[in-house]
Amino acid sequence: MNDLSPTPSPVIPHPLAEGEDGLYILRPARPADVPALVGLITELAEFENLTHLLSLTPEALAPHLFGEKPVAESWVAEHQSGEVVAFALTFLNFSTFLAKPGLYLEDLYVKPAHRGAGLGRRMLTLLAGIANERGYGRFEWCVLDWNENAIRFYEKMGATLLPDWRLCRLSGESLHRYAP
Repeated sequence: MNDLSPTPSPVIPHPLAEGEDGLYILRPARPADVPALVGLITELAEFENLTHLLSLTPEALAPHLFGEKPVAESWVAEHQSGEVVAFALTFLNFSTFLAKPGLYLEDLYVKPAHRGAGLGRRMLTLLAGIANERGYGRFEWCVLDWNENAIRFYEKMGATLLPDWRLCRLSGESLHRYAP
């Protein structure tokens, strides 16, 4: 049986952009970045008005990224000052029609002060390249229907919005009622 757990890509780190504030480096997240990731995820939840759903802590996140059997990968954009100013978190999915794994982008977030430096575009470009490099059949993600800026950005990047598909989810009590 093949081990489809995430593996770091050899194409990173590499320089991203010269911005007004200096150089940014895109690199895989490291265990020391977990507190910064939690901070960025919290900012994202605030932006999306979803803080009521947060139960995130560094201790809860770290094993899923860096534990014995990681189930997700994360990349960060680090400003030359050392501050982590953006992140992407991905995991594997699978297409039965293509008979191939795919890369699913759970979250992409850039701090407001660092938007406009090309970090979002370069992060998506890097992740699409990694999906290609690994032989995956798809790179996909969801976007909130009210986030018009993100929708336009993704369409400019060549992404196709799938209007006939709806996201379904069981969580919390709905999920727990199926426990054995």
